[in-house]
Amino acid sequence: MKKLIIGCDHGGLTLKNRIIEHLKEKGFEIEDCGTYTKESCDYPVIAHKLASKISDNTYEKGILVCGTGLGMSIAANKVKGVRAVTCTDTCSARMSRAHNNANVLCLGERITGEYLALDIVDIWLSTDFEGGRHQRRVDIIEAGV
Repeated sequence: MKKLIIGCDHGGLTLKNRIIEHLKEKGFEIEDCGTYTKESCDYPVIAHKLASKISDNTYEKGILVCGTGLGMSIAANKVKGVRAVTCTDTCSARMSRAHNNANVLCLGERITGEYLALDIVDIWLSTDFEGGRHQRRVDIIEAGV
């Protein structure tokens, strides 16, 4: 079974829940690390919780949703080993995996419509890292150079 972790703040709750439903229909096992209500919460807490489980290899990939995807991406990228990207189109989703080996996808519920977001998720999850010359660059990122 395919496993994935997902999280959101109050601004991404509706889209997060729709993504969970979509991925469960595709056979994914999902860990939902919150939030679970529309009550205001601090997105960096959720981002760190998810990113930590990527960093320690509990999960290979994760998805974060907030209003724009930007705050979640910034917060998640503070955790060693996380390469979080905000995607608003399918080409960026594909390239972030193929060339950057992104391991956290960030989406914005207020920016990206549901159907496009689900396409982005599907493409991001189904695109493999190409390695080769791209691995060298990912290694440089990971080294902090």
